[in-house]
Parts: sequence; structure tokens; C-alpha cells
Amino acid sequence: MAFQPIVDARDRSIYGYEALVRTEDGGGAAEVIARVTPAQLYRFDQTCRVKAIETAARLGLQQRLSINFFPNAVYEPATCIRLTLTAAQMFGFPTDRLIFETAESEQIRDHAHLTRIFRDYRSRGFLTAIDDFGAGYAGLGLLADFQPDLLKLDSALIRGIDDDPVRTTIARGIVQIAGTLGCTVLAEGVETPGEYRRLRALGVPLFQGYLFGRPRLEALDTVSESLWAQLEQATEA
Repeated sequence: MAFQPIVDARDRSIYGYEALVRTEDGGGAAEVIARVTPAQLYRFDQTCRVKAIETAARLGLQQRLSINFFPNAVYEPATCIRLTLTAAQMFGFPTDRLIFETAESEQIRDHAHLTRIFRDYRSRGFLTAIDDFGAGYAGLGLLADFQPDLLKLDSALIRGIDDDPVRTTIARGIVQIAGTLGCTVLAEGVETPGEYRRLRALGVPLFQGYLFGRPRLEALDTVSESLWAQLEQATEA
């Protein structure tokens, strides 16, 4: 597993880390998932969850751990979560630090099923996140059915937002809607100080992307004070 930091700009802290599956030589998640057949999806989903928790515990992760899950592999939420709970207990990882977010590669066939999964996970004390919000299935219809703890803005909306008034207007609207519904916005795929500056001005508190750290195999990156100082200077300017 590789881990990418999620930062909280409000106090310059590490909010958590997203666990991302990798090949043995560091290849990306898409390369791994391409090898998984439909018949293997349930076992793959369960194995990734356990591996993420086991590795995070071994690395001494003290913040939140965000785990991607495959809704189409979850036939019954209460049954499919048992192995996750067992792993958390075995490795001593508090379940209230777990975030479950929809896997970005997954095409959701049944929104009602996904909503049932989210509600079950929330009832167990897990945090929930809709990934790639604003792209594909992850739109306003899904948000109307379920209001997650985190809304992760799609990276396509983020890219070049500091020079794009249309993207800025859309992002501003999402931030306002999220605030009204009690959801926290997380901007993923942030790569430049300009993108950060624009999103921070819109009120986005959480960030993830190469600007703050790339996914690292079995390691937990931190964010330097010099980067925060640079970003604060850019914001003041």
C-alpha cells in the first residue's frame, strides 16, 4: 500500500492519509485493478481493506485512514464489514479513524445500494466520503440521497481553477451546498499554489495532491513548514 497525505489548511495539520494499492514495483492502482476479474472483486476489496489497516498500524499512523471500497463488491454491508472490523481489532487500529470512500474506478450500478452501504458504515462510527464529486455518477443526485462527511472535489474541476472563472463559480456553489448540508469539502489533485490559493479563498479546508505529497509506498509523508509558509505568502499576496 502507498499512502498520500490529506492536509487541513485551517491548522496546517495532517488530517489523514489515503491508502492506495500499488503493484510490487510501485505501479499505479489502475494497473492493479486491471488484473482483477469480476469474480475476484469481492476478495480483492476485502484484501485491500485488511492490508491498508495492517500497514497503517505498523507504520504508527495516528491520524485518519481513508480506504477506497468497491460498492459493487459489497453484497451485504453488515456481512462484508466483518473482516474489516476483525482486522482493526487485530492490529489495534481505532475504527473511529476509518474513512470509507468510493473507489474512483468503480461505476456504480445501484445508487440505492451505495446509499445503504454508506448508512451502515456511518452507523458503525466510520466516516464516509464521496470521491470525484462532480464527475460521472458522483453528482447532485447521489448527494441528495446521502450526505457524506467528506465531499472530494473531482481533480478535473480543480485543474487550473485559479485561471478559470467558470470552475471557480462551480466550486463556490459546491462549497456553499456542502456547508449547508454539513459536509466538509476536500479538494483532491491539487498541484499548484495557485489552485490552493483559489480553493482556500472559497473556503475549502482539506487538501490532497502532489503539492502536498505524492503517494509513498509504506511510508507516511509530512508537509514542511516551508511549504506552508510559501502558501501563506501566496495567499496574502
